[in-house]
Amino acid sequence: MPELTTDADLRRVLGAARTIAVLGAHHDAERPAHYVPAYLHDQGYRILPVNAAAVGKTLFGEPVRASLGELKEPVDIVDVFRRADKLDDHLPEILGMSPRPKLVWLQLGIRNDAFAAKLAAEGIEVVQDRCTLAEHRRLLGG
Repeated sequence: MPELTTDADLRRVLGAARTIAVLGAHHDAERPAHYVPAYLHDQGYRILPVNAAAVGKTLFGEPVRASLGELKEPVDIVDVFRRADKLDDHLPEILGMSPRPKLVWLQLGIRNDAFAAKLAAEGIEVVQDRCTLAEHRRLLGG
């Protein structure tokens, strides 16, 4: 599966998704890792925050999990707010999810072609270097 880049593909995945795990979710409302998932939550998505440093907190009505492996329900999108050089650390978590997510979305400024290729080889669609908030507003009029 190639990297998704067309408006039609982005509209399709954002329109079909209902549950988004946010890897690197943050409690500081000034940070993109907070206000982007907050926007998505306001648009009706269920947001499952994941951040080992924030366990014990609640964000978007959900407890913060330490890892993706703690999620026991299906996730449509894993929305990633982690530096590109840290992504390989999360590959086993993503591939170990059951069921696996349909899509891994790397936020604006995050690109790792080797990581994306590994996900694609496992049948997981990938978006790189794009903001879910901006793309949702642009394509779905949020």
